[in-house]
Amino acid sequence: METKEITLLGKSSDYVQHYAPELLESLPRARGRDEIKINSKSLPFAGFDLWTGFELSWLNDKGKPVVAIAEFFIPATSLALIESKSFKLYLNSFNQTKFSTPESVITTLERDLSSAAKGSVTVKLYTDLEHYPAITAALPGECIDHLDILIDNYAFNPDHLQHSVSDQAVAEILSSNLLKSNCLVTNQPDWGSVIIKYEGKKIDREKLLRYIVSFRTHNEFHEQCVERIFCDISHYCKPDKLTVFARYTRRGGLDINPFRSNFEENYSVERLKRQ
Repeated sequence: METKEITLLGKSSDYVQHYAPELLESLPRARGRDEIKINSKSLPFAGFDLWTGFELSWLNDKGKPVVAIAEFFIPATSLALIESKSFKLYLNSFNQTKFSTPESVITTLERDLSSAAKGSVTVKLYTDLEHYPAITAALPGECIDHLDILIDNYAFNPDHLQHSVSDQAVAEILSSNLLKSNCLVTNQPDWGSVIIKYEGKKIDREKLLRYIVSFRTHNEFHEQCVERIFCDISHYCKPDKLTVFARYTRRGGLDINPFRSNFEENYSVERLKRQ
């Protein structure tokens, strides 16, 4: 996927501390989806990208700093994803900017992010950090990381999912902490945990784990990895119902948690212990 329009990623940048919405950079989702052969006009899933911002601050009318944690919900139907470094730099531009109320911060964030994502972005702000739901949880469902398998090749390979289902019908949740991919441009590692909830023919867990591990040297953005996982499982395993939800660890004060499903609008998972 070409990234020539990105002007900030992988380059040294000045940290602007006064409001600068022009820092936001977006990438058409269609590029990554074309590679996975997803029809952007008829998506096989619904969902969202949940971003959490832990380093948001601004000044009130008296010049006193305010800190907050923010949650950003970007719909999967938005035409663009927001490049993460530009997102961080944009949030930093609030640091020395005065806002009269938290509501005005929300209004500003929703306007700018919706414009960049080309979709309706919603923002939830926690200015009272004591009210932020900081409880962490273990992975839901059954973690398959205990499987004792031999792996000697780390190239991405969706063919691991070939012939991976039995005739047994199940409804189950499988999960793994072994999801790792790399930034498409900088090659920095992206560490994540993936939750796969499905109904249909039972998926061979060893083959599924090999498939997840094959992302280890793969270069792709978080959102595209999750959509690729969804599409590969759909293609090879043909479940009747499927949800894929990945929760990535934070970098630079932001984490990204893409959710894709063909049968549910949301799937509540507490923040994981590694987040």
